[in-house]
Amino acid sequence: MRVLVFGASGMIGHGALYASLRDDAVTEVVTVVRTPLDMVHPKLRQIVHADFTDFTAVQDELTGLDACFYCLGVSAVGRSEAEYTRVTHDYVLAAARALITASPGLTFVYVSGQGTDPTGQSRQMWARVKGRTENDLRALPMKAYMFRLGFVQPVDGAVSRTPLYRRIYQVTAALHPLLGRLFPRHVTTTDTVGRAMLAVARPGNDAPAVLHNPDVNHLAVSQR
Repeated sequence: MRVLVFGASGMIGHGALYASLRDDAVTEVVTVVRTPLDMVHPKLRQIVHADFTDFTAVQDELTGLDACFYCLGVSAVGRSEAEYTRVTHDYVLAAARALITASPGLTFVYVSGQGTDPTGQSRQMWARVKGRTENDLRALPMKAYMFRLGFVQPVDGAVSRTPLYRRIYQVTAALHPLLGRLFPRHVTTTDTVGRAMLAVARPGNDAPAVLHNPDVNHLAVSQR
């Protein structure tokens, strides 16, 4: 299996990248990045590209892929709706449309969020924008899954790029084992998310199109 990871330098993307590199069934991991990752691996191929609204220049390098794990995202804090929409909606749809042409039949996994609102009625701007993104992805002629993640604990060196989130994760790191015992269905890790992405990308899986933390945890177990 050949997989593509967007947002590999971020916390969730780190989980998807490392889970893919560790999986014997994955023969190649491709990343699309503005700045090359500071790592070398025999399975890893990096595509450096600046304009995430247009992938024409690199489309020939996106052929023959089996799955895309789209983990690129930003916090809505301090951003206008237009700015947030550009990254959270426009970038995603540009990538998906390029992949439909370059790798027909590819499975697309989009990292959404718990509380995402596909009806467009939420008072939370981020929830409306992610909901619109989900709707537009599901309207495309491709197999797409929405990971509406809740609490995700970073492991294996994964680090959030948002300062506030980093502080929260630092505080909760010591509590994670307890949280996992108290709320096993609702707490997950970056590695678990990565393994669940690989699970839905495999032929014959019967996962729902929209998945939450309990679904992610269940799917990841099947990858062990």
